[in-house]
Amino acid sequence: MRPEEEPGSGPGKEPGAGKGRRFQLTRDTARPEGGGRAAPGDAPAPARQWPLLAVMGVTGLGLLIVAFDAFRVGTLLIGLAMAGGAVLRWALPSVGMLAVRSRFTDMITYGGLGGAILLLSLMAQPHPWLKVPFLEDILHFTV
Repeated sequence: MRPEEEPGSGPGKEPGAGKGRRFQLTRDTARPEGGGRAAPGDAPAPARQWPLLAVMGVTGLGLLIVAFDAFRVGTLLIGLAMAGGAVLRWALPSVGMLAVRSRFTDMITYGGLGGAILLLSLMAQPHPWLKVPFLEDILHFTV
């Protein structure tokens, strides 16, 4: 049934006026807050997305270091990149494609993942740089 033929749509009514929101199709999505260009539109494409490229570049460097068998340093770098993404999302009004969701959700996601990666890399065996006694007790209790 076409919108012009809907029941209850007459000459004085808009198409879809009587319908519930449940059946309307989404035709567009809103850009996340801060999802605009991080540099002017006449700048080259990499310059417009520098926050995302910075986070991805540091993450890639961390993965490369992990590949060369320096696990702890590489994962620390990856965690710092994620935490840096949270800081960039908080501090800058426009971060380009680094903005995926709302500012608050992005900050919590990037910061939480970055903090977890940092904590796990500091606690990795052998010879952890950080020892958390209650976590060892939980591990012994579950095993």
